[in-house]
Amino acid sequence: MKTVAVLGLGYVGFPLVELLVKGGKYNVIGLDISKEKIERARENLKSPRFIATGDFKRIKDADISVVCVPTPVYENFKPDYGPVASACKSIVANLKHGQLVIIESTINPGTCEEVVMPVFEKYGLLGGRDFLLAHCPERIDPGNKKWTLINIPRNVGGLDEESAAEAAKFYRSFLQAEVKVLSCLKAAEATKIIENTFRDINIAYVNELAMSFDTLGIDLPEVIDGAKTKPFAFMAHYPGIGVGGHCIPVDPYYLIERAQSSGFTHKFLKRARAVNNGMPAYTVSLLEKELQQIGKKLRGTKVGLLGLAYKKDIGDLRESPALQVLKILRRKNAKVTAFDPYIPGMSDVKSAPELMKKCDAIILATAHSKFIKITPQQMKNAGVKIIIDGRNCLLKEEILAAGIIYKGIGH
Repeated sequence: MKTVAVLGLGYVGFPLVELLVKGGKYNVIGLDISKEKIERARENLKSPRFIATGDFKRIKDADISVVCVPTPVYENFKPDYGPVASACKSIVANLKHGQLVIIESTINPGTCEEVVMPVFEKYGLLGGRDFLLAHCPERIDPGNKKWTLINIPRNVGGLDEESAAEAAKFYRSFLQAEVKVLSCLKAAEATKIIENTFRDINIAYVNELAMSFDTLGIDLPEVIDGAKTKPFAFMAHYPGIGVGGHCIPVDPYYLIERAQSSGFTHKFLKRARAVNNGMPAYTVSLLEKELQQIGKKLRGTKVGLLGLAYKKDIGDLRESPALQVLKILRRKNAKVTAFDPYIPGMSDVKSAPELMKKCDAIILATAHSKFIKITPQQMKNAGVKIIIDGRNCLLKEEILAAGIIYKGIGH
């Protein structure tokens, strides 16, 4: 039975570890520099075929090493490949000859050749001779019960044909999905970037439409629902307070910066990022306008923020636009009370009803199922006067009928 070393036990690495262990075909070594993540992995996955450790010398026992470390961006939005390079250095220091090294971390086109391979070559190690190198960009959608790690198709690219073939063989051994082999490392690297940039662009498009249609008096969600009846050449995206997670708001910068270093400027991608980054401020401006209608200012108003996570029914804060809304509200001196049932450590109250009793206005930032179940009558009884529906998920007509001011994003 072969052994797989997974470097990084976070959002990407640990689900991969679980799948490999439960599949029963591999012994798995989970590696991380975080004692907390190591301990969590030990608690959540008990198996004689799995160990979680911070001892990177265990890489010597592996036939395959999979790098699943994060690739954050600096404040100037340039990608930080420090964690990837560090993980590769650990592999180099403990390399088993002929080991298959797979990079799953999200990276720019060219990163394997420009960042990863030089780490090995510095010590005289050559790809195809001393080790095999492939890239298989991670695909994971937190909270999605239909598309999970085991059934989402994957792409692989290799330094050479053998690297690509061995990587494809590895993924096909435990996935119930297509594994497509691309021609080279750069092609595989580019797939993840364009997937998420595609979504960012389309979300920016409908967000800009939301702002436009607000001035035109057109209900955008209704228009989108009409447009999507076309059975071809249209894919529905919906407006909201912004985009979150580690992929959509981050990956476009990888391509923007990489192209910039080669002399090309992505004007379109930059515009999309600017639109989506501006949605939290636009959401707060909607509240300010509605407050003006009743003779109040945001300063000093008791505002409830329902939701902190970037996505419904999960506790993931990564790049959440709700955090930006919270920051803006505080900067404008609103009296803010925040609540998210999945993030109790950052919540000011223990329940949505408790929050509503403390607030005159509410911004719904995350479409958690528990929030959608709140009735207009409950809002009215709590004394809520204004609802800003940042996810267009509440019952607009019923809220208005209850005598509460309602405003959605383009809705």
